[in-house]
Amino acid sequence: MGGIRRYIARGYGLLGLYSSQYAGVLENDLPHPHNAGVDRAGECDHYILEPSPLLSEFAGRLYVEWGEGKLSWIQRPALQNKAVLELRRDLVDPPFPGYIDFIEPLSRLEALPQAWRDALRIAKGVYLLTCARTKEQYVGKADGGDGFLGRWSDYIANGHGGNVGLLRREPSDYQVSILETAGSAATANDILKMEDRWKNKLRSKEMGLNH
Repeated sequence: MGGIRRYIARGYGLLGLYSSQYAGVLENDLPHPHNAGVDRAGECDHYILEPSPLLSEFAGRLYVEWGEGKLSWIQRPALQNKAVLELRRDLVDPPFPGYIDFIEPLSRLEALPQAWRDALRIAKGVYLLTCARTKEQYVGKADGGDGFLGRWSDYIANGHGGNVGLLRREPSDYQVSILETAGSAATANDILKMEDRWKNKLRSKEMGLNH
C-alpha cells in the first residue's frame, strides 16, 4: 500500500491514500509538483498510483496536524501519529475564488474541489504560466470545449502542451493564473486577439516563453 502521495499545506493538512504498482524505470523527466526539482529519466523508479478506498468516508472531512514535517513531499504515517484537528459532519468545499483571483500550480489541478474544476471547465479566455525555476512566463489561450481546465490538462499530460517555448525547457510545475475570461459569445478569433493583446502587454515574446 502506498503512503501519503500529495497534500496541501495551508494550515490544515489534506492527505490522500493511494495504492501503488511498480511500472519500471522512469522513461521521461518528471517535474516535482512541490518545487523546481526534476526526477531524471532512467534514474528513478516509476509507480502507478490509484486512489485507495480506505477511509474514503472521511474524504474532505478529516483534518490532521502535520507538525514540523508539513512541508515534506511524503510523510510515513506508520512512523508518526498525526493528531486529528477536526472531523466535519458534512463535506464543505472552500468557495471558488473567482477567475481573476485563481492562482494555483498545475500539480494542484487534479486535487481541486469539483466545483472549482467545473467552473474552470466552462470558462474560456487567456491564462498565464509562470516558472518558479527560470522566472519566465508564458501567455496562452483556452478556447477548446473544456475551457481552461482542458487546456491546462495538456500541460499535466506532457509538460509542454505542444508549445515551442516550453518544449525547449526542462519540465516544471508551472503556476497558472487567468488574465482574462471570454464572454459566451466570443469566437476563437476573439480569444486569439485577446491573447495577442496580453502577449504585447507582458512582452512575453521578447522576455518570456512565447516563441
